[in-house]
Amino acid sequence: MFRILYRLLASLTRLAARTGRSKDLEIIVLRHQLAVLRRQTEQPQLTDDDRTLLGAIAAALPRPRRVGWIVTPDTLLRWHRRRIARHWTQSTRPPGRPSTAAEIRRLIIDMATDNPTWGYRRIAAELTGLGHQIGASTVWRILKQRGIDPAPQRSEVTWSQFLHSQAAVACDFFTVDTALLRRYYVLFFIDVTTREVFYAGITANPSGPWTTQAARNLFLRHADRLTDARALVRDRGNQFVDTFDEIFRTEGLRILKTPIRTPVANTFAERWIGTLRRELLDRTIIWNQRQLEGLIVDYIDHYNTHRPHRSLDHRPPRVNDTQVNASRDPASLRVARSGRCDGLINEYRKAA
Repeated sequence: MFRILYRLLASLTRLAARTGRSKDLEIIVLRHQLAVLRRQTEQPQLTDDDRTLLGAIAAALPRPRRVGWIVTPDTLLRWHRRRIARHWTQSTRPPGRPSTAAEIRRLIIDMATDNPTWGYRRIAAELTGLGHQIGASTVWRILKQRGIDPAPQRSEVTWSQFLHSQAAVACDFFTVDTALLRRYYVLFFIDVTTREVFYAGITANPSGPWTTQAARNLFLRHADRLTDARALVRDRGNQFVDTFDEIFRTEGLRILKTPIRTPVANTFAERWIGTLRRELLDRTIIWNQRQLEGLIVDYIDHYNTHRPHRSLDHRPPRVNDTQVNASRDPASLRVARSGRCDGLINEYRKAA
């Protein structure tokens, strides 16, 4: 049956071609190809040029002649309504207040960051003085979006910030056990601002008189380096007697005692002790007081004059002209290594 129908269809097409109806056959083929493409594509992507061409031709053809198009009459009507609406729609400002300029937003954030005690109204008043009229609620919304806390929370001074503002000196003891199970106590001072460490002494019995004499020696040796200090931070150990505190009060320093069993309150001293143990004491065995004193004095000199500090822009507490004006020329990158602390620590300097 299929073979008979195929032969009949082929005969009719040959007859149409002989009678000059080949144009109609071409149209039939094009429409069938269009139907095949429509079965493969659910929704064709049309551009504005496609819509313009189809709309213009649809206006000139009657409805029956539009059968088989890839768009329906309803689609053509929707395009027409959209075109009319777009033609007659006037551009309007979006509802609500105009957005705050990016420059003003950055200025608000900078003011809140640089002035922790300024609230929303204070910042708004400052902007008014600069010629920018902005409400306090707008300032509040901008700071909240950036995650900046209100003024009472931003103005809280941390213990670390307080010590920096006071230009304080911290002191503390740490213990070292020798190979013969002898325990020694090492007293040191550290300048919170410059991170410079001062060695005060080693003893097996840290009594009040010994600690007081160590404080006297500190000012005899390093008084010129402690002129900016305004406070002394120490714990509540029995070694720090009244005569010890009186020496620092005589030099114009306040005594700041940390809470009981709160090493974090003396964080600068505790951090230096951890650095000393990691870089030196945990890597060797201590036999006697003489060896311990030599290693610590050598390490403190390395710490003050060579070891870089992130808080000091990778410079040591005592900076000399050679370190500041170091050459960046790769061709001159010739270095010499020297050992410190019995070879446990290496220092690198430019070779001559």
